[in-house]
Amino acid sequence: MHSPMEQFEIKRLFNLHIGSLDASYTNSALWMTIAVICAFFVFVVGMQKKALVPGRLQSMAELGYEFVAGMVRDNVGSAGKKYFPFVLTLFVFILFCNLLGLVPYAFTPTSHIIVTFAMAAAVFIGVTVIGFVRHGAHFLSLFVPKGVPFVLLLLLVPIEIISYFVRPFSLSIRLFANMLAGHTMLKVFGGFVVMLGIIGGWAPLAFIVVFTGLELLIAFLQAYVFAILTCLYLNDAIHLHH
Repeated sequence: MHSPMEQFEIKRLFNLHIGSLDASYTNSALWMTIAVICAFFVFVVGMQKKALVPGRLQSMAELGYEFVAGMVRDNVGSAGKKYFPFVLTLFVFILFCNLLGLVPYAFTPTSHIIVTFAMAAAVFIGVTVIGFVRHGAHFLSLFVPKGVPFVLLLLLVPIEIISYFVRPFSLSIRLFANMLAGHTMLKVFGGFVVMLGIIGGWAPLAFIVVFTGLELLIAFLQAYVFAILTCLYLNDAIHLHH
């Protein structure tokens, strides 16, 4: 039997080296490209007709647009409108990467922490820059809770600073760990079906069917959690809420 971790192996499709930099095109890059193409097809091609009675693609695009727009509006307010395209891009890209990973023989880019950390780092750096641009040095007041005695500030301020810098790690690990664990479970129980055959494999097969449905839900929830936490971080940077 193949190892359940074999499905996460990065494989070079085209070798490309720029000096000492390895810029080879891999299976991970391929499926990220496919995710972008799928998103383009739904949101650009699907919205070309702009029909009064929308078809399936247009309905999907409008539903996704309104869902993320509502998320940004409820969590950031009117000041978050300019950041809506970024949040929508994050949500849609992560969602398609997660969903495509459930296709047999596909690859899940979000099961690699380097991919999820790159997105989380972009959010963290972007939010921090926005905070300093809007508020200057006053942005540092985010780490000082209001109405707290000075003695407690000596304890709380370091905790606030640490929790702030942990954000990109928690954001990336949450997505990566859920994708990795879910796909590993599917692979393990798929191996049980092969080992036990038709007669004995019905139980793990039934589990796979149910667990695949759960993975579809998790694929959406993880994209939602990543996007809504991005909105909350933006809200902190814009409004300095404690």
